[in-house]
Amino acid sequence: MNRWLVVLAGTLLQVCLGSVYAWSYFQKPLVENGGWRHTEVAWAFSLAIGCLGVAAAAGGMLLPKLGPRRLAMIGSLLYGAGYLLAAAALRVRSLPLLWLGHGVVGGIGLGLGYVTPIATVAKWFPDRKGLATGMVVMGFGFGALVMSKIIAPVLMARGTLSETFVGIGWMVGGIGLGASVFLRNPPDATVTVVERETAVSQLVSPQFLLLWLVFFCNITAGIAIIGFQSPLFQDLWNKTHPQTATATVAAHGATLIAVSSVFNGIGRLFWGGLSDRLGQRTTFRWLLGTQVVAFLVLMNTSNPWWFGALVCYVLLCYGGGFGVMPSFVLNEFGPRLMPVLYGAILTAWSAGGLLGPQVVAILKDHQGARAGAHAFALGAGLVAGGFLVSLLVRPRAKTPQRDGRNFLSPREQQRTVST
Repeated sequence: MNRWLVVLAGTLLQVCLGSVYAWSYFQKPLVENGGWRHTEVAWAFSLAIGCLGVAAAAGGMLLPKLGPRRLAMIGSLLYGAGYLLAAAALRVRSLPLLWLGHGVVGGIGLGLGYVTPIATVAKWFPDRKGLATGMVVMGFGFGALVMSKIIAPVLMARGTLSETFVGIGWMVGGIGLGASVFLRNPPDATVTVVERETAVSQLVSPQFLLLWLVFFCNITAGIAIIGFQSPLFQDLWNKTHPQTATATVAAHGATLIAVSSVFNGIGRLFWGGLSDRLGQRTTFRWLLGTQVVAFLVLMNTSNPWWFGALVCYVLLCYGGGFGVMPSFVLNEFGPRLMPVLYGAILTAWSAGGLLGPQVVAILKDHQGARAGAHAFALGAGLVAGGFLVSLLVRPRAKTPQRDGRNFLSPREQQRTVST
């Protein structure tokens, strides 16, 4: 089997899953159609990201048992079902069903589908692991572009919001299912059963907890912007261009989502490649430190063009965290523990997804025109905190085990089975 076909399938699956980043495109229509508050609607997105991280951690442990094809299929079906349940929630005007559908069911599908192609593609490319996994992860960042500029506008022009969700559900579920068929391990791959005690001891180690905090700070700051970039941009545009038609302002907001999603995707390759030269610690310090400046400027800007440019930079750094962290975990803990610990570190995504959008939603509901400034102040504090924590992360001494040589103990070698 051609290994680049596996990359293509993994990237296509990630594009489908990455459509979750276009949620801000639906934020205002959901508030208007359902008669709900921003805070209430934002819970659907927060729960989706929250369940994503938890499911990804579970997926890292399930992957050796179920195999990539089966796990990716389950994830695709659940993510598509989440949109179908969200459509039903709109018809009956049920917030709990919206949260259950898009948030819980869809979020679990996201997590299972996200971790699978990354771990699988890495096995096919021991010689070009960074390039191959970078392409796959970049697909997730581009998902919002495809959704906000192509799929969602076309479907919404032809039907109601509920009908749009039905179309999206069948589309992402069907395409994801088809892509999953091509996800398989290489013929010479092995599945290693990782001892529970070893994994748990590393999960509570200071090094893992510091990496988790750095990742959490970068994610929370960025994901708060992702979920509300369009409403905040539209508010700023209406303030500076009050004569602009509502439909035009909404189109500008959709354009920002699309452009920022490109930066989100590019950031995964850019910062990931830079980390090969500078190292993961130094790279994280750069992307966190420069964001402090970006958020401080965002607090005080009244120019929508500056707003858009700075949001794109924040998303460049947000995506960069996802581009750097897999190799960071691999270098610190070795290839044997990488799938489990990388899945576990994605719980920082869960925590950030629950906290960031909800704080901005509360500010949006209660602070009005000052919501953006307060949200950006929070972002500046988070990335500054992440930068300080990154200074505590020290290089771990290289060992034959961490370098991947003689990595398994004799007992574990007996438990290694071929796929």
